[in-house]
Amino acid sequence: MAEDNRGIWRKPSDKMRLIVMGQQAFGKDVLAKLLDEGRDEVVAVYCEPDKEGKPADPIKAFALEKGLPVEQPANFDDKATLDKLASYDADLMVMAFVNVFVPEAARDTPRFGSICFHPSLLPLHRGPSAVNWPIIMGSAKSGYSWFYPSDGLDEGDSLMQWECDIAPDDTVIDLYFKKIYPSAVDSIMEVCELFRTGNPPRIVADEAQATYERRCTAKHVKIDWNKPVSQVYDLIRGTNPSPGAWTTLNGAQVQVFDCRREPGDGISSKVTAVSEEGVTVQCIGGRIRIMRVRPVGSDKMAAHEWAAQAGVEKGTALGE
Repeated sequence: MAEDNRGIWRKPSDKMRLIVMGQQAFGKDVLAKLLDEGRDEVVAVYCEPDKEGKPADPIKAFALEKGLPVEQPANFDDKATLDKLASYDADLMVMAFVNVFVPEAARDTPRFGSICFHPSLLPLHRGPSAVNWPIIMGSAKSGYSWFYPSDGLDEGDSLMQWECDIAPDDTVIDLYFKKIYPSAVDSIMEVCELFRTGNPPRIVADEAQATYERRCTAKHVKIDWNKPVSQVYDLIRGTNPSPGAWTTLNGAQVQVFDCRREPGDGISSKVTAVSEEGVTVQCIGGRIRIMRVRPVGSDKMAAHEWAAQAGVEKGTALGE
């Protein structure tokens, strides 16, 4: 038997009533996993309000397709919104990729409270760009956490964590979409089982190890070709595909995506070679072969095509 936060005892074999709160593809896939397994009952789906001129969020569209109630409050500040949440009589709220602030009154409404996903090994890399920064910083490990949310951003004890390697050539696509994402979606069943059996663990966060990084935006990802090649390479792969590291050619910006690190010496920031394999640029202690770019106002294209259009050749300087 398990005691919930209202002091009510229930059998571990009982089917739990779940609220799924989330957005975009991850939220939708977590919802789909729960419905496919059928171990528990999803009683409602919460997501952000619709945005004018944009299609419905994938989790909303999927929930409506499955005949589930969908709620889209802008916040949880009023009694009517909290009463509506309470009316679903949920055991647990699963927060799968949530950008809105959910206060304690809402988080604690379900019998067992709420559990939230974050794509890092908390308390490391709290913040909205937790997949980008470990790669940019040259880390060799990352993963994800399911944690008990508090009023602090990505703060609170963890329920469970999963760790993976960051390979030397991993991009955001490799780390998140190929490693973290599929494991995290599958893990929701283990998360629910821990609550269902009545002994969900609490891994207390070591605040001495905590880090917080701001959202990774264009202002953070300007390439300095006069830096060590490892730093330049980590910056590019840690922002591929978003937000996209960038450099300049004669003052015009161009984003840099797929690339490779190569040996070689020379004057940093200078193009050392242009071929169908890419545009090679000298850094400190090595070179970067750029293979895919996006000039301002254009689609992504092969780097050699951009070079031909922009007049890039051996000896051309990139950056300021």
